Amino acid sequence: MTDLNTHGTNSDVSMPSHGSPEDGDGTRIGVDVGGTFTDVALTVDDRLITAKVPTTDPQHVGVLEGIDKACDRADIDPAAIDGFAHAMTVSVNALLERGGAETALVTTDGFRDVLEIGRQDRPALYDLEAEKPASLVPRDLRFEVDERTTADGVERPVDTAEVRELAATLRERDVEAVAVSLLHAYADPANERVVAETLREELELPVSASHEVLAEFREFERTSTTAVDAYVRPAIDRYVGRLVDEAESAGMPAPRIMQANGGIADPETVRERAVTTTLSGPAAGVVGAAATVDDADTDGLVTFDMGGTSSDVSLVRDGQAERTTDAEIDGLPIRTPMVDVNTVGAGGGSIAWVDAGGALRVGPESSGARPGPACYGRGGTAPTVTDANVMLGYIGPETALGGEMTLDVEAARDALERLADDAGVDGALEAARGVYRVANATMTRTIRSVTVERGHDPREFALVAFGGAGPMHAAALADSLSVDRVVVPRPGGVLSAFGLLAADESYDAVRTVGVDLENADTETIEAVYDDLVADVLADASDRDAASVERAADCRYAGQSFELTVPVDEAFDAAAVADRFRDVHERTYGYAMDEAIEVVNVRATATVPGSEPTIRHDGEGDARIGTREAHFPGAGARETAVYDRDRLAAGATVTGPAVLEQAESTTVVPPTWMGTILADGTLDMTRTDGDSR
Repeated sequence: MTDLNTHGTNSDVSMPSHGSPEDGDGTRIGVDVGGTFTDVALTVDDRLITAKVPTTDPQHVGVLEGIDKACDRADIDPAAIDGFAHAMTVSVNALLERGGAETALVTTDGFRDVLEIGRQDRPALYDLEAEKPASLVPRDLRFEVDERTTADGVERPVDTAEVRELAATLRERDVEAVAVSLLHAYADPANERVVAETLREELELPVSASHEVLAEFREFERTSTTAVDAYVRPAIDRYVGRLVDEAESAGMPAPRIMQANGGIADPETVRERAVTTTLSGPAAGVVGAAATVDDADTDGLVTFDMGGTSSDVSLVRDGQAERTTDAEIDGLPIRTPMVDVNTVGAGGGSIAWVDAGGALRVGPESSGARPGPACYGRGGTAPTVTDANVMLGYIGPETALGGEMTLDVEAARDALERLADDAGVDGALEAARGVYRVANATMTRTIRSVTVERGHDPREFALVAFGGAGPMHAAALADSLSVDRVVVPRPGGVLSAFGLLAADESYDAVRTVGVDLENADTETIEAVYDDLVADVLADASDRDAASVERAADCRYAGQSFELTVPVDEAFDAAAVADRFRDVHERTYGYAMDEAIEVVNVRATATVPGSEPTIRHDGEGDARIGTREAHFPGAGARETAVYDRDRLAAGATVTGPAVLEQAESTTVVPPTWMGTILADGTLDMTRTDGDSR
């Protein structure tokens, strides 16, 4: 039985703001481009207006359509917008689709093939036919210069005449970007600086130099990251430049761009450091989850963002998104600070299919925005996860996706009937159940990879679900992981866009020092920190408001990889050693009384943002009907359907129930109940006792 109990209404309940009261929120807009939809969150005073439009190619067209749609709903002109933040997929699409610039690599004589050699890892250990992803730079566009730099400094200077001759060759080859990565340039960039500056003088092309992109040791990773920066830089430059022009024409401020590290930056910064925009959108979603959900009573939050193309999973602990500098996209190492997000090809548009062995599979291929799932009625015929959700009753025939798009239920049924024939199961409903189970199993494995496989007990975390499809699957995933609490923020369907409005401004810098901690020269390390701090503060929009955090990458002598620990304002070797041992024990379960090395030192400048203050206006009769829905282990149940935006603060919903919004749908299974919090957040817990 489904109950709705209202414990009083509140028509003016606000979400807390991290900014000072006198700052004022103004009118701000966040736009996040996903693989299927472009999401928009607009705040006008204390109102939140959302919109969702299909992602377009080129992306800026959909961005402008989404802005116009949200402004129309708010009855304002785009020129009234005070702040514009943006996340996009331009760089990651260029990498995945190999659609970036024709890039040349300039490196030290004898090191032309470092991108091919890599770490000599095999993609599949026992697959004799496995192939590595193709290099971003083909061998005939990799060039060598006669120079030699060691870890102790320059031994043989570079000849500028040779570099000018090389520039003429690059001009003849019609390259669009150049990556420069010389041996040991992280230790002494003098030779690399000469090469980069000479090429910039001779060529009207973007030139990415490794000492500017990643002043860090490990030749392969440094060269790969620099090549990625050069490869995506022209596309980012064109896209951001076009968006800046369009914003200016509309009377809007220039967009601040979300970086992979979870902080926003001005357009010129990301145009010069394009590699920082990889995984821009997923980072915004994690920032939004951290800003809207309190993790004080748990070990942390597992963020689960299920969109049209993929699902992204990350961790938030102590109110902060976990970050990493060890990431890889399509086999390409990228060593820039970024929110630690695990992505799997299982989204609402993921296509279900039957493999050669007769097993049902879901993804990674997606139907995208066009034609989209069969139920969109845009010509798509392949069965998808969204079609399965329609057949299971989670999405109804009257549901208007994005507030406008109506569904073609018969098209979904036909697609699933064909899948049922291929899989040898009885009808569209059984096929839908199978698609739902397989998709959930894939996403459960991804959640386990960031919790159980890292020594975390998921039962001690809350699962925060968002994205267009995340709240539909969240409770089922929680069941499989024995997680007792699921939280769906009010702007859950567009949380990545909302997260842009809550993001801080952030800039990072790193340099390799490679010293034994016990014998480290404090003055030398402090001099390096001074340079790094000056670099990051130079990028900050407000130096007076910026705070700077210092850190060090440390390891036991002989280890291959490092752990990052915070460093106080004054470098204290004993304090760094204690923190490293604590972090090592928390990460690996043990610590040793062995020599410790400081490999890299880091600085991060942060200008705090201000989370928008919005009110929740839910009140009145929220129930809009019933329909039959099918639940794992419970079968078909008559299920109440509610307009979630009309649910008042304090209202409780006992499953089975479906809560609909314009941008997403939440499923409350029979063994779950949800409570609407003061800010409109849905807090779901089990009703069947302790599941452990």
